[in-house]
Amino acid sequence: MDSKHANNVTDLSRRKFVKLGGLGVGAAATAALGAAACEPRHRQETKSDERPWWVNETFELEEATFTSLANDMASGRRTSVEITQLYLDRIAALDRDGAKLRSIIETNGDALGIAARLDEERVNGRVRSPLHGIPIVLKDNIDTADLMTTTAGSYALEGHIAAEDSSVAAKLREAGAIILAKANLSEWANIRSSRSSSGWSGRGGQCGNAFAVDRNPCGSSSGSGAAVSANFCAGAIGTETNGSVVCPSSVNGVVGLKPTVGLVSRSGIIPISHTQDTAGP
Repeated sequence: MDSKHANNVTDLSRRKFVKLGGLGVGAAATAALGAAACEPRHRQETKSDERPWWVNETFELEEATFTSLANDMASGRRTSVEITQLYLDRIAALDRDGAKLRSIIETNGDALGIAARLDEERVNGRVRSPLHGIPIVLKDNIDTADLMTTTAGSYALEGHIAAEDSSVAAKLREAGAIILAKANLSEWANIRSSRSSSGWSGRGGQCGNAFAVDRNPCGSSSGSGAAVSANFCAGAIGTETNGSVVCPSSVNGVVGLKPTVGLVSRSGIIPISHTQDTAGP
């Protein structure tokens, strides 16, 4: 709830809420366990006033939403090209370098060109939907017929470019969304092994938790959840068979939704179970 719409309501950001949930709620023993699970291993070596890696007051799109980005573009405050470039720069600085979150397997080399065309459409009076010009990340088991590969994180499919978009990708493009990048995942959406690590894939390496990079990001849509939490995008698409959207969302402090099976087409998504699989934000 927005604090400006309610009296005497404390304004809690997502990150403050998660911090309070982990450290200040429940009995002392529960709080202690939450602290142990959520804090980086090197905490003892950091200065007391040192900020977590994801706090960056200079990042213009910190905690941006689809609505705020759409309003920025509608008002002329920002263009889609500017928004896309900001996200690409943040991914470059913090995903493989910097904090090494490893939530992204590859970015879309066409993203800025697509953003420019969508900006031109807006100038000419065409706005396809509320998603027009907004960059979105897709899990790497969802086909996209562009410069990016679809590999489920596996070297077995390295170099594979889909012949056509998945139904999900096609609908996003029709709505004017920009497919910014492919997210890391538990390889093969966690059917590679019963003992595999959540968020690990051969191509992407070990994805971290956005609040503590050395902690479990949950899976299998690990990169999708971590990327949104780290402000690499305002939204991402994952897939779920059994907890693979809602669990990474939970531990990375963002909202995730598994739609009812059958509401979203699975065409072009690498399958696990035809009776349980679905894509979700």
